Amino acid sequence: MPTLDVSVRAATEADLPALHELIERSCRELQADDYTPAQLDGALGHALGVDTQLIHDRTYFVAELDGKIVASGGWSYRKTLFGSDGGPNRIPEALDPKTDAAKIRAIFAHPEYARRGLGSLILKHCEDAAADAGFTRLEMGSTLTGAPVYRLRGYVDHERVDVPLPNGEVLPVIRMTKTL
Repeated sequence: MPTLDVSVRAATEADLPALHELIERSCRELQADDYTPAQLDGALGHALGVDTQLIHDRTYFVAELDGKIVASGGWSYRKTLFGSDGGPNRIPEALDPKTDAAKIRAIFAHPEYARRGLGSLILKHCEDAAADAGFTRLEMGSTLTGAPVYRLRGYVDHERVDVPLPNGEVLPVIRMTKTL
């Protein structure tokens, strides 16, 4: 596939409607082989979605192609491992780059542009930004769908975590780490 000529920039609150649409579509279409519709219904806006704290921290990014957001993702210097504004286990305290792992968060690609390197582009952008902030280790809560890509990028599985969802379903995720 030809390389896409995309630009990466920090997300803003004005991007929220497009991000919500991108994430919903990405989850429902690209994760359908790993999760049931009921799991996705319970996860969207809870375990899967935008954490606006990252937008305020300027650590959430979008990839644009011809003015359209085609991928998004971020990293965090806060303790929350995953989840949207309405998600579980929100811990806003800052991490210490000398002892803690930065968190890779919420990487999604638009289904029409999937498997063209956009997730990897966003991931690399996040890894570089975290390294520039002094972090030498990274951690994430990956979906089952994303884990194979992250393994190819040097992440190691640590444990499977079953996240309870508001609708009574459970979303399995994999806690993964990487040393820079």
